[in-house]
Amino acid sequence: MATDNSSPISRLLKNIAVLSLTLSLFMAVPARAAMNCELNYPASDVARLFPELTSYKTSYFSFTQRGGEPLLRKIEARLGNAPALYAPLDVPYTLYEIYKGDKKVGYIHGVNQKGQFGVLEVFVSLDMNGRIKAFYIQRIAGQWGKKFTSRQFGKQFIGLTLKDFERYDTVSCKGAGKVATIGNPASEAATDFFGVLRAVKKNLVLMDEFFYSTKG
Repeated sequence: MATDNSSPISRLLKNIAVLSLTLSLFMAVPARAAMNCELNYPASDVARLFPELTSYKTSYFSFTQRGGEPLLRKIEARLGNAPALYAPLDVPYTLYEIYKGDKKVGYIHGVNQKGQFGVLEVFVSLDMNGRIKAFYIQRIAGQWGKKFTSRQFGKQFIGLTLKDFERYDTVSCKGAGKVATIGNPASEAATDFFGVLRAVKKNLVLMDEFFYSTKG
């Protein structure tokens, strides 16, 4: 076995040099930018959530770019004055713009929402009129997760619009109309159920403020 006969000071200087080199290499690798809800597998997920597409484009938007804190307060008011975000204003949202040929035919967008045992990641695909075409929970924790990600639960959201969700109060968790008929697939997971409903309404409000209300 080789023996290191160098002095303690030499060994210390050598260790410092190695550590400095390691840190410099680590810092040279750019960290992945913070981002709100993104699809894990965009190529396959987008095609599944919007089957008639021929192509899609990924774009980004943030409150900082579009109106800052005043817009955030407006959206929070539409959500019952409860906090709407779980990230700073400058953290961008990921938007998937869907095309059929050269024509834009819709969007896919997801949001984060606090759930019973962690973050919920809830996506919807929307046509150009803001009508839900597909519903997808990408992330949910708990043994009841499969009940929420089932086709039977998801199809209850198909065809709904922001107009339907405006009659649902995300604070009291009460409402009328079509949203009130959506059934909880797991009675032991009320927090997740109401979190999903809030996530969908938040998603629709964000899309309305950032895109649909600016059309024309």
